[in-house]
Amino acid sequence: MKKLVVVSMMAMFVLSSCGGFKAKRVDSQESDEKALEITDKWVQGDTERSVREIVKQMNEHKGFKRFLREHGTTPKIFVGEVQNLTSEAYFPINEINDEFLNELSQSGDFVLVDAAARENILKEMTYQNDGMVDPKTAKKIGKQIGADLMIFGNVSMKPESRGGKTIKQYSVNIRMTDIERAVEVMRARTKLDKFSEQSKMGW
Repeated sequence: MKKLVVVSMMAMFVLSSCGGFKAKRVDSQESDEKALEITDKWVQGDTERSVREIVKQMNEHKGFKRFLREHGTTPKIFVGEVQNLTSEAYFPINEINDEFLNELSQSGDFVLVDAAARENILKEMTYQNDGMVDPKTAKKIGKQIGADLMIFGNVSMKPESRGGKTIKQYSVNIRMTDIERAVEVMRARTKLDKFSEQSKMGW
């Protein structure tokens, strides 16, 4: 009987040791932790929240508001690539690019120049104007809309170790430039800290 009790206690100890690894997301708004998956990896909720914050900063930025006052029209925007500058090869950068475009499109406040389709559009227009289609229906070259603003950005990550914890500080950075004058209109940045820790009893 005593041997059985000892074996049971050892089994409980081993199981508790294996479960010693903890990972969670940290932020100034603690209530948000309950709404997001608790992990030290970047998840879809992080993408959505970061993009919403960037778009909010854009709309509230004094430089962007000044541009709108000076031009008085719905801004035509060319969105370039948001690059992955983290050390994580599988960071979901495409999800951020898509989410960013979706947020801008759904707001209805911008005219989006389709950067991704330009090459295919050029091929189709060349085909149409090479006599391959009815001239009455061929689309004329030189009629595409010109963008007023160009947006580029990146995501970086800085790892740190603090008291046995591995801190990952992600930074999503966006800049907007006036194409005609090559003048920077605004910058926006949002940061997200996530950490994981290994308990002393963990594996």
